[in-house]
Amino acid sequence: MVKKARSQEPHALLRQLATVPDKLFAGNFAQQYGALCFRDKREASGIEILLTTSRDSGRWIIPKGWPIKGKKPFEAAATEAWEEAGIRGEVKKRPVGRFTYLKALEGRELVPCLVDVFQLRVTEEKEDFKEKGQRILEWVSPEEAARRVSEPELKTLLRGFKQRKASKPRG
Repeated sequence: MVKKARSQEPHALLRQLATVPDKLFAGNFAQQYGALCFRDKREASGIEILLTTSRDSGRWIIPKGWPIKGKKPFEAAATEAWEEAGIRGEVKKRPVGRFTYLKALEGRELVPCLVDVFQLRVTEEKEDFKEKGQRILEWVSPEEAARRVSEPELKTLLRGFKQRKASKPRG
């Protein structure tokens, strides 16, 4: 069963933050890696960005997750895109940005997380993937993506996203 996407009420994030000031100010953030998946628009110029809903709260996010043993950060981000959305593509090795958020773990413990975000130009989309049926996926404009997500730093990253071109060889 797919959960309906719901927008997070405006003050919900502030209420969450107010419950864990000691964790926020201690500077102990858990590391995660995310994939900013994009493709060329099918009908017009510009790009579309993939958003997915989280499994727990149903809020709009990008594919992201914990480090994976034996994988580099950009590889972990690409793995999350594959498992959460059936997306593969060309992923850049350096992050295009980062954002922070509070992750609710089992038992309702809130953990501050720092997410390094890697650009992933989509080359393959599969209908069947590991977390199919657990999330809603939508392709939207960068402006719409920024409007839907809750995290202020992610909003800024999505609004200002410009794909990085392939690096020119040095000679």
